[in-house]
This record gives sequence, C-alpha cells and structure tokens, in this order.
Amino acid sequence: MPIPPRVLTVAGSDSGGGAGIQADLKTMLALGVHGMSVVTAVTAQNSRGVQGSWPLPAETVRAQFRSVVDDIGVQAVKTGMLASAELVETVAGLLAGVHAPVVVDPVGVSKHGAPLLAASALDAVRGRLLPLATVATPNLDEVAWLTGVRVVVEADLRKAADAVLAFGPEWALIKGGHLDGPDAVDLLTDGEEEYWLRAVRHPNRHTHGTGCTLASAIASGLAKGYPVPESVTRAKDYVTGAIAAGFPLGGGIGPVDHGWTFRAP
Repeated sequence: MPIPPRVLTVAGSDSGGGAGIQADLKTMLALGVHGMSVVTAVTAQNSRGVQGSWPLPAETVRAQFRSVVDDIGVQAVKTGMLASAELVETVAGLLAGVHAPVVVDPVGVSKHGAPLLAASALDAVRGRLLPLATVATPNLDEVAWLTGVRVVVEADLRKAADAVLAFGPEWALIKGGHLDGPDAVDLLTDGEEEYWLRAVRHPNRHTHGTGCTLASAIASGLAKGYPVPESVTRAKDYVTGAIAAGFPLGGGIGPVDHGWTFRAP
C-alpha cells in the first residue's frame, strides 16, 4: 500500500470539533494525507463560545513533537493556537530543525472573541515564528494585531501583505473574507508574484473553523508536493465548499463541513 503524505498539526483542541486539532485532522483525512497532532492547549468550547482554555506544559508539547517527528517524520507542518509566549518559543525552536514546509496560522482570538494567545506572545510570533513560515495565513484582525495595518477595502490587502512579509515568511496569504462585497477575496504574495483568489460569498453563518481548515488544507497540498500557489488555490476551493455546506450545531455558530466532498453529488 502506498504511504500517504504526512502532515503534522501543532494546535489547540476544540472540544466542539469544529476548529483546532479536530478540524485539522478532518481536513487532512478529506484531502488524502495522514494527519498527526501535537496538542498545545485544551479548550472547553462549543457553538456559543470558549468557556475555558488551559495551555499544556512546554515539555509536554516538546515530547509530542519529538515522538512524531523522530519516528514517523513529516512532509508539512501547520501551526495554530499556541496559547503562550513560552509555547511559541518552544514550537519555533522545534520547527527550526525540521526540513519541511510550515504553514503558520497566527491564531489570536476565536470567532466568538475569546483570546487564544497571550498578549505577551506577540513579539515571539513576530520574531521567532513568522520567519519560519513557508506561508502565513492571517485574517484581517490578525493582520491588525501583528502589524497595526487596518484593512478597510480590497486595495488595502497589498499593504497588509507587505507588512506581514516584513517579518520573514516566504509567502503571505491575507484572508479578506471579512470585507464587504459579493466575493470573498484573498491575496497571496511573496512580494513579487501576486495571486488574487476570489470565491462567491455563501450566506451561511455556520463558519466555525474556517481558518484552521484553510491552513490545514494548504499544508496538505504542500505535503503532496504542490507549489505554494497551487496548494493555496486548491485549499481555497476546498474551504469554499466546506463553508457552503456548514451546518448548525447547538445554539450558536456551527462548523464548516469538512466532509462535504464525500457527500457532494
């Protein structure tokens, strides 16, 4: 049997199953790669929000990472919720020794507004984590947090990308889904090449896990050997379908449907 590409997610657990480690592994399965995990934090979370969050000790994160990488190996890594400055530093140190593409989703705040990264971790994200990224995937709130740049109209995406690239990632994907307009527009650039990615905006409020899903889909494409622009384009197509098929759970915001490709006619 052929061995599928191996992708490692380093992120927090979402007990509701819509985002975090759970979303990452579902995405990886849907896209035909073998997903592995390093859990950085445990959250009590449902469709209404985050009720609690508990970072794991750095030695626990380090042990999980070494266990997977030293034995199984990885062909791409995705980072998500890292919770604290200590964990950002720890993960950055571990990634520095891995020769595989890295997708950094600089998660700072949940969709419900709950903080998922300590304010004290900002410098570590800028100075240690982003320089290791093959692709950084901030949304507009994360761009403002990282760079101070406020994106109001589509033309501002280029300025936002330049500000993110100044911290050292090879590529920046600025996600413009929160902008007004009929299309969800993202900008992918390495400072020279530009790719404007557009998709029809689906009127579905059940979008929990969108960012985690997109970053994991990009990492899956990179593990398969696709170049960055193709990996991002394929990931955008996948997450657009997942948003369209998002479904209600509980009394709040439901998740995107990670298995929509299995159910599509």
